[in-house]
Amino acid sequence: MSEINVTPFVDVMLVLLIIFMVTAPLMTAGVPIDLPDSRAAQLPNEQQQITISIDQAGYVYIDDVEVPLGGLPQALESLPRAGGEGPDITLRADRALDYGRVMAVMGELNRAGLNRISLITNSAAPAPVNAGSSAAE
Repeated sequence: MSEINVTPFVDVMLVLLIIFMVTAPLMTAGVPIDLPDSRAAQLPNEQQQITISIDQAGYVYIDDVEVPLGGLPQALESLPRAGGEGPDITLRADRALDYGRVMAVMGELNRAGLNRISLITNSAAPAPVNAGSSAAE
């Protein structure tokens, strides 16, 4: 018999494909953050994105690399700029953070000229209820 049986090869390739499809989305978020919930629609993934994460303690990370205290402006200036326009920024912030801390980071992004910011949340959330009304109304 001079033919090669490719069935085992195809089986192995399909298993590897499934493994990579399952693990690839998990590799994009390296900093453990408890994201807030939202009902917002998902934005399409762009090619040139930089993820900025703020953990529960308030430390800032740029693509899994911790930024030293006071070093955020310098780190933002060193980001690559294509054609004078900065990359798209995805901002992940822990739900337990103070609103002022998140706004301080967004202010530094604005100051650095990075104005295309997407806020990342969990997608499974119920519709919000006003604080003054009850759910039975």
